[in-house]
Amino acid sequence: MVTIRLSRGGAKKRPYYAVVVTDSRSRRDGRYIERIGFFNPVASGQAKELHIDLERADYWLSQGVQTSDRVAQLLKVARKSATAIPAAA
Repeated sequence: MVTIRLSRGGAKKRPYYAVVVTDSRSRRDGRYIERIGFFNPVASGQAKELHIDLERADYWLSQGVQTSDRVAQLLKVARKSATAIPAAA
């Protein structure tokens, strides 16, 4: 089964997660099919906390891919923030 989940990176006590599409049997930080975004829970200043390519996420979800609980929450936040940003005039 294919899933969308987080893959941990970064240093000790400074986590950085990649949002990846992967086979559910592969290791957490192992091989993946596609990287569709990132989540930086300790972002400060100008650094972005969350970025997910919603088009690719929608594609994979249409293919029947399951998401982890945390990624489902992050997708909800990403969709909300994408619609809240007004278009530049």
